[in-house]
Amino acid sequence: MSTLSPRAGAPRAARRRAAAVGGASVPGPRPVRVALLGCGTVGGGLLTVLERNRADIERKVGRPIDIAHVVVRDAGKPRGPAVPAHLVTTRADQALADPGVDVVVEAMGGTGAALEYILRALRAGKTVVTANKDVMADHGREVWAAAEAGGADVYFEAAVGGGIPIVRALKESLAGNSVRRVAGILNGTTNYMLTRMTRDGSSLEAALAEAQAAGYAEADPSADVDGLDAARKLCILSSIAYSVRCRMADVHVEGIRGVSAADVAYARRMGWTVKLLAISELRDGRVTMRVHPTLVPVAHPLAAVSDAFNAVYVQGDAIGDAMFYGSGAGALPTASAILGDLMDAVRRHGTGVRQTECTCFYRRPFDGIGAVPSRFYVRLLVPDRVGVLAKIAGVFGRSGVSILSVLQGPTLAAPEGPGERSGAAGPVADLIIVTHEVREDRLQRAIAGLRHLEAVAGISAVLRLAPEDL
Repeated sequence: MSTLSPRAGAPRAARRRAAAVGGASVPGPRPVRVALLGCGTVGGGLLTVLERNRADIERKVGRPIDIAHVVVRDAGKPRGPAVPAHLVTTRADQALADPGVDVVVEAMGGTGAALEYILRALRAGKTVVTANKDVMADHGREVWAAAEAGGADVYFEAAVGGGIPIVRALKESLAGNSVRRVAGILNGTTNYMLTRMTRDGSSLEAALAEAQAAGYAEADPSADVDGLDAARKLCILSSIAYSVRCRMADVHVEGIRGVSAADVAYARRMGWTVKLLAISELRDGRVTMRVHPTLVPVAHPLAAVSDAFNAVYVQGDAIGDAMFYGSGAGALPTASAILGDLMDAVRRHGTGVRQTECTCFYRRPFDGIGAVPSRFYVRLLVPDRVGVLAKIAGVFGRSGVSILSVLQGPTLAAPEGPGERSGAAGPVADLIIVTHEVREDRLQRAIAGLRHLEAVAGISAVLRLAPEDL
């Protein structure tokens, strides 16, 4: 018998129901049969945790869980002891067509075959549990339409934040709140890199190499470093928080490629730390979504989130401020979230009532980044001579941007390198200007003016500060 089949050690309630009553045997509840699509890091982790905690899990859900198919690309690849060889198959069609399969767990990733299989399963009336942020962010409309057509449920807790139970919290525990902001560190790779830059003074390139060596970053780290991974997760969270359908096209996305060790050091000197934040807000019935490097006060709880950990900060009218923190990726944390969804699906299986549905029932307008008010950190390379600050302040003033503070760095030799005006001569220095809160479009007008100002040798960085009421 497979180690993943129902055991004699079934839940006590099930054993009682199977006991003889008046000389007759009353059968226990039928096992819920599961097809697992994908058995890599996440799928293998799911089977490991399920087998390790099976007795407690089945006692909690009140019925056995039977893994019926494990669909993989390469059936000959060696796998761990938690994966029975006789269940492994490359025939996804057979697994999806099996009438005895109740739940399909998708752990493949991507939006090719994974999307096709999810839609087929839902249309066939099978519950789907997925960790696929790409599918849920980019194809949510199709997924929910298929679920509606098949009268099926779809669970996706593991698609955001790994083991952090943020989807269920927004859908259930905080459902009575009017959420006005969701802000979070939603990508462990970039958070690991920024932690290295903050603690060790590493360059971005050195931090990326270290993240790749540690297994946090892929050979092609674009999805992480360019902010796309965090943007997809923000889409999912925002759609739940504000009951509106969100698209990637509505998210302003900036990654961390422009963050230097110098900016990290200056930020610390001024009482901030640099984080890649995903922020969405509901203001006057309008939604904004953005992902970008952000200067966070060192005293804020998000500033203490280090290495590959994730955190989501929710602000609602009833709850006030609440932060959810934990491992944002990895085999076992993600498996924990999938297993929680699977247990919920098993517990509710056979009720005849759909337990999940799309809550995107509002049509809210989305504002672009130009309408968002922020405080800004602007690092300029300027000639170290009298009158320069006055000329720069004039450009800011004419653009309607008020200066909060100014910090000058050490005097350096004449500039060399990309992004700095050729022909600049004499000693130069970093000039860091922090603005009062101002709309993005006004700040950008000031930046455009500075690019044509002789008193500016180069614009090294433009970063946003966290909202003052975060």
